[in-house]
Amino acid sequence: MPVRFLTALLAALAFLPALPAAAETPEPPDRIAAVWRTDHLAVDERLRAAIPATELDRIRSAMRTAGVPVYVAIVPRTPSLQKIRYDLPTLLHARVGAPGLYVVAVVDGDYWSTNAELYRQAGLRGRDLTSVRGDDKQRLDIVSDRPAPQIVRTIQQASTAFDGRALPAVPAADLEPERPHRGLSVTDKSDRAVYVGLGVGGLLGLVLTLVTGLRRRGGSKPTRTARPVDAREVELRADGKITQAERALARLDRRRNKTTQQLDRRDDAYRRLDAARALRADTTDDVLAAAGALVLARQAERIASGAALEPPCFFDPTHAPGTAKVDWSDEVEVPACQPCASAVRRGKTPRGLQVPARSGLLGHDRKQVPHWTLDPEDSPMVATGFGALSDDLAERITARKEDEVR
Repeated sequence: MPVRFLTALLAALAFLPALPAAAETPEPPDRIAAVWRTDHLAVDERLRAAIPATELDRIRSAMRTAGVPVYVAIVPRTPSLQKIRYDLPTLLHARVGAPGLYVVAVVDGDYWSTNAELYRQAGLRGRDLTSVRGDDKQRLDIVSDRPAPQIVRTIQQASTAFDGRALPAVPAADLEPERPHRGLSVTDKSDRAVYVGLGVGGLLGLVLTLVTGLRRRGGSKPTRTARPVDAREVELRADGKITQAERALARLDRRRNKTTQQLDRRDDAYRRLDAARALRADTTDDVLAAAGALVLARQAERIASGAALEPPCFFDPTHAPGTAKVDWSDEVEVPACQPCASAVRRGKTPRGLQVPARSGLLGHDRKQVPHWTLDPEDSPMVATGFGALSDDLAERITARKEDEVR
């Protein structure tokens, strides 16, 4: 009996690999791309019953008249989707491979948001979609409790970017009710006075110590892991982050019965966002200003979303936030991203954010140097280490603009 049982068990084990394996659930990009093969409007099955047919009809009508192929996906927010949310249009384009506008609309509760990318055929040129969206003064006034208004507006923006057609006005039914003008809070005014009055005196010693220490270490050989900084790339990142911060603040503004903490967060986020806008408004091809705008907008988005404020990486503010502390010079500890912190701990100098500096007999030569080697009196970004040394970059930018107006 035992022999027969053992023989049967071995036979069963031998056939197990031949049994069909359980089918794995396709990833979100694969599921959406599969639907797009037959219908360019992919609506998640979990949302079909909740979206009125009139909303979908309006989206289809805008897709037909766009003048550019349009692919739209309407999906609920899930943990797996959130990880790839901002990369989803790129991942979808990689699977479909066709030029056109790729729009992903995500719903979280009753709040809708969109993420989109426009891909042209090789050789075709036009405006950047991010630029068109940034110039659209009505984009932040569009309601977010329905999918069609934001999706239709995104399609209109892509049409403008694609062939230069005029951007139409947003229908009144798609706009949020007007809110009273937002002014500075008493806390903002008090903080500004304190920062402006004490900033120079309180930080002068720290800055001088830092500059002395940095120049003393200037002879050490920097690492060559980072590629040269592309000013335009930093500007685009800053513009994109400003848009994300605006959306985060719009969500916070729509909340009812805000707590005192939420109101303070809102005011703080607006202060940083206004400073980021100011840096992007009056400078061109300035890596320092673009990087400063990126840092401030990134902080504004985190604060408006309720996340903890993180300082930038001192060596390169375009890197990840400075979550590590390293001893950089005598009596100076600076925040750094993990790669830069590792370089310092190995006794090396990170390459840092490279910015142009005048050199030569007449100052006509332009060479790339780390930002911390510049004169801190010439730039609030250098003086504060983009906020890594002191968290008053926004106040300094605002105070400087006010002085220019006077």
